[in-house]
Amino acid sequence: MFRAKRVMPFLFQDWFLGENHCMHATFAGKRIVVGVTGSIAAFKVAGWVSALAREEARVAVIMTESAARFVAPLTFAALSGERVHPSLFAEEDAETIPHIQLAREADLVVIAPATAHTIARLAHGLADDLLACTVLATRAPVLVCPAMNAQMYGHPSVQENIEKLKKFGYQVLIPECGRMACREEGAGRLPEWEPAREVMLRILAVPDLAGEKILITAGPTREPLDPARFLSNRSSGKMGYSLARTARRRGADVTLISGPTVLACPPDVCCVRVETAAEMGEAVLARCHGASVIVKAAAVSDFRPVARSAEKVKKEQADLHLPLEQTIDILKELGQMKKEAGFLLVGFAAESRDHAAEGERKLKVKNLDLIAINDIGSANTGFEADTNQVTLLDHDGVISLPLVSKERTADLIWDHVVMMLKKKGATAESVGRSR
Repeated sequence: MFRAKRVMPFLFQDWFLGENHCMHATFAGKRIVVGVTGSIAAFKVAGWVSALAREEARVAVIMTESAARFVAPLTFAALSGERVHPSLFAEEDAETIPHIQLAREADLVVIAPATAHTIARLAHGLADDLLACTVLATRAPVLVCPAMNAQMYGHPSVQENIEKLKKFGYQVLIPECGRMACREEGAGRLPEWEPAREVMLRILAVPDLAGEKILITAGPTREPLDPARFLSNRSSGKMGYSLARTARRRGADVTLISGPTVLACPPDVCCVRVETAAEMGEAVLARCHGASVIVKAAAVSDFRPVARSAEKVKKEQADLHLPLEQTIDILKELGQMKKEAGFLLVGFAAESRDHAAEGERKLKVKNLDLIAINDIGSANTGFEADTNQVTLLDHDGVISLPLVSKERTADLIWDHVVMMLKKKGATAESVGRSR
């Protein structure tokens, strides 16, 4: 029997939303040391530093002598809000031993762009400039972002040096293919900020979902009336895609089943594209048995036309009465299967009124483990918004999350799912011992 709703105690909510959970999906407060070397791609890294500063990272920029020939140190100082570190023997840093201080403070060292010369220096353990010394002295993870002419990048010595860096435990951001400043085409372009950001956040994240196979649905579905028209809803898919992106960062094996959206598939996520509710149901039910967690964030159409016209219906010939029938209730089907299949089931409820009551009803009727309820009537939390404010409801109580970005909301939801998985594992272990 469903237990009465219980609001989580205030102090526990503080812990749940507090500093212990700020390591996910955020650069806020992190010390990022950015090493800029002598490549034309240095101008791109100025944008990276600006983006990191906007996300409240503490950015320290080390520039090699050749890097300063491409972009002035003043540019990076203005964008980071901190002075640039140009030399191992700068007089203003004499008393601090800069390579040791920077190495100790760093949460992450990013070398971008990394030239062939810098890669060779790091591969052979040289310590002849500030950047190389800092890398040797740090215990922080190191991300190397190669950028150079395609022929240089493909040279066996460069590739051998990159492999050495990987053996040292450094992460390497694979360059993109395309046209470069030298007017040649090929691999060697420094990636744009978004893929670089994703890799950095994955390095910084705690892999507390490692080993979990997570199935997520996102976006709307479309129910065709004729070849030109369809019934659908206003879902953008942003919440579901944020859930997929952040789960992958935290180490999960993620499959995303998506209705029609303009969003790109998150990196290293298996994406399955569908259009109708029936197609989404088929895709979900075919993959659900291998999942440990299923999150139904998609806004699946509740109704579809009884009949679909094979030809476009002319306005003059249209019947203004549109008979409808219900589509498959995927969430309810999963609720009936979850005990046998063994997955944790998370639903979403997009409501315009009676939010708590509707959430509580769906939690019980659809046999969910957790439901996230959000108000679609608000401009900041409804469809297409970049922010969200959800209430989490499970069989133990209620948690009201703050108004934050959908990416941050996704991480807070995963924090709760991780707690539930630990509890489920502890319960299963206890039952096993009692037998």
